[in-house]
Amino acid sequence: MASNPSSSILFLLSVILILVVGTNAGGIGIYWGQNGNEGTLAQTCATGKYAFVNIAFLPTFGSGQKPQINLAGHCDPTTNGCTRFSSEIQSCQSREIKVMLSIGGAAGSYFLSSTDDAREVATYLWNNFLGGQSSSRPLGAAVLDGIDFDIEGETTQHWDELATFLSQYSTQRKKVYLTAAPQCPFPDAYMGAALKTGLFDYVWVQFFNNAPCQYSSGDLVKYWNQWTTSIPATNFFLGLPASPNAAGSGFIPAADLTSKVLPAIKGGAKYGEKWRQLSTVVLHLHLIDYRYRMARFLLFPT
Repeated sequence: MASNPSSSILFLLSVILILVVGTNAGGIGIYWGQNGNEGTLAQTCATGKYAFVNIAFLPTFGSGQKPQINLAGHCDPTTNGCTRFSSEIQSCQSREIKVMLSIGGAAGSYFLSSTDDAREVATYLWNNFLGGQSSSRPLGAAVLDGIDFDIEGETTQHWDELATFLSQYSTQRKKVYLTAAPQCPFPDAYMGAALKTGLFDYVWVQFFNNAPCQYSSGDLVKYWNQWTTSIPATNFFLGLPASPNAAGSGFIPAADLTSKVLPAIKGGAKYGEKWRQLSTVVLHLHLIDYRYRMARFLLFPT
């Protein structure tokens, strides 16, 4: 696919290849915000391809630090330049797309030092991105649907407490969704305790750049079954790289994916009935290294 203005939104900065699994299966999720060539947020949602958009990232927070959002070349948060995305977030939500803020990431300065610190971060997220009130909301007045945990370093402590405090803001009128992107080795080195709380609605497990649990080792299905039977999440997603160049390791040829991996996963107890009835599985291919690699959106028949 040649690169042109109308197709640039398909070259999304950090998008996960997802096969959704769960009793209410459905939808493709993406990460948006770290590549100036990926198109606007509104354009991304207007494609009609996505059910979830994770705005990436809030990489600085906790331990007394001033929280700071980073959307790469899209806007300058120091001059309130990111508030212009408020209307675009609302446009996405009008299409019934859930829009989350992804906290953490592969590079940043984030650390929870105590229970009180976790509570303070939850309060900040509520007032500045969710349903609370603040005079300095980085993304403007739009109310996001929840928080995505992309925790890849710093500390293993207090993420369960942060999830608990955030979940307490849910009401019958407006739920605060919680999502997570753990690595496939089980349990996840940083999010293990948090994921056991049962508070997470969507968990997209990254089956790449981790030799013990990816397809080439022959253990992907074993780890997939361990994740889906050991963690009390609402829905699980299978995350894979789009091409051999999209990650250091973990790529699965399309023929093997459709003839070997998907049939094995379909046999699991937690594979959604809705997906068993579909003739096409939508695979969302993603840019693993968000600093320089690109990937595309494709469809593979089952």
